[in-house]
Amino acid sequence: MNFENKVVYQIYPKSFYDSDNDGLGDLQGIIEKLDYLQYLGVDYIWMTPFFPSPQRDNGYDVADYRAIDPRYGTMEIFENLIKEAKKRNIDIMLDMVFNHTSTEHVWFQKALAGEEKYKNYYYFRKGKQDGSAPTNWISKFGGNAWEYVEAFDEYYLHLFDKTQADLNWENPEVRDEIVDILKFWMDKGVYGFRFDVVNLISKPEYFEDDEEGDGRRFYTDGRHVHEFLKEINERTFGKDERIITVGEMSSTSLDNCVKYAGADSHELSMVFQFHHLKVDYKNKQKWELQPFDFMELKQLFDTWQIGMQEHHAWNALFWCNHDQPRVVSRFGNDQQYHVESAKMLATAIHMMRGTPYIYQGEEIGMTNAYFTNIHEYRDVESINYFNILKAEGKEEKEIYHILQERSRDNSRTPMQWNQEAQAGFTKGTPWLQIIYNYKEINVENQIHKEGSILEYYRELIRLRKAYPIIAKGSYEPLLPEHTSVFAYKRVYENTSMIVLNNFYDTETKVQLSETGYKEILSNYPHADMEETIVLRPYETRVYYKEN
Repeated sequence: MNFENKVVYQIYPKSFYDSDNDGLGDLQGIIEKLDYLQYLGVDYIWMTPFFPSPQRDNGYDVADYRAIDPRYGTMEIFENLIKEAKKRNIDIMLDMVFNHTSTEHVWFQKALAGEEKYKNYYYFRKGKQDGSAPTNWISKFGGNAWEYVEAFDEYYLHLFDKTQADLNWENPEVRDEIVDILKFWMDKGVYGFRFDVVNLISKPEYFEDDEEGDGRRFYTDGRHVHEFLKEINERTFGKDERIITVGEMSSTSLDNCVKYAGADSHELSMVFQFHHLKVDYKNKQKWELQPFDFMELKQLFDTWQIGMQEHHAWNALFWCNHDQPRVVSRFGNDQQYHVESAKMLATAIHMMRGTPYIYQGEEIGMTNAYFTNIHEYRDVESINYFNILKAEGKEEKEIYHILQERSRDNSRTPMQWNQEAQAGFTKGTPWLQIIYNYKEINVENQIHKEGSILEYYRELIRLRKAYPIIAKGSYEPLLPEHTSVFAYKRVYENTSMIVLNNFYDTETKVQLSETGYKEILSNYPHADMEETIVLRPYETRVYYKEN
């Protein structure tokens, strides 16, 4: 494996840096910030989609897979981005949305025009005898997952927004198209691919109502998904060992992920799974709040680390992305212990077995937006659920509290570069407003500043490259019964490492029988290893020894 000691930085182009002051981030803006990313030390930049799109789902509704949306730039600028990034030893990872296309994609438009070839690219089905939708499945964005087309007296499947029609991967012509698209970008020098909700691509042979749930059990980790991924691998990226791939796995299982990302399975390099990011979902429902279940969080980390390790499979390690709230607001304390909790949470992830992903702004401790008016939100899911929760009878005050905790816009606010107007993101009007705390939390305040969150992230990346144990070591749970500390041990050849993370704002004690370690990282003034260690609020410590 050529990616064990690599670190990926995720960019949401719309919100990263606006080079032409139209209020939207763009590809030229990324080029202008490459020196910053080189300073941080990352190896790959994963960018969310910047293909032509009607933007019903912020670019995850792709209308053309082989072009650049003019709002982000041109193909020439993208090619220059690849070149400039490579000069800094950074590679590009593209976000490929192959479960569905926009309904504005030429394939779907030809399907609507009645061309049978292209109708077979999608799932068009007759309704039930009473004319209702073929199944009772619920779309991920709310409402039924089928949309009626009067001209055909048929419905098409959309697991997401009704403008995102699901592709029929059972059709070999669809797989041929996907192979061609991947080759197109590989020929341009793209060495990474992230596959959006890729474990949903294989649908059942027969569509039926789900009397137990929302339908997902019929299409998640579907019957042919492993065959399809093996085929795509063999025909494209599997031929070039420099290319890394990661699959976003929705509601997946460990058994399946062992296959998706097994060293010998020839599917993907690694997987994103989200079980650890549902520990604050009451009854596992995203729009119902509860304090996060720390013991469940620990148990999930241990289960996935050990399970993937035993089968020589690889994890993507992350807290944040464009769909998740900011971790320092979620599992940390973004007021009283902002710096300490941001560093602790980073350590907990970066010292595990797997490839860490940093989401833009995470490295400076950006927080949730805490918007108080629905007109401040842009995310289709948040706006839909504002109306759904209102119809359920919830009071607006409660709904806003839920949105402040859960909305995807929390992670999509513009990157905070400096203290200037609009946080230095744009000289125009940003597409989504800047967070109120940008004058305190920004890159300029932290770069080259000893003790800052940014410099701490740089050190995490440096350590991963300096200590083989971080990239290659095995994982062993420690202190599994401790109710406030997440701890684990890494072992590699003649070295070992212990990582301690206090997830709470109170002091706590831990007893360790280990001796002879030296501390190589902490978010507080250094302390030697003793038999009884007192961890301060949100304290993290990393100990290392050579046996």
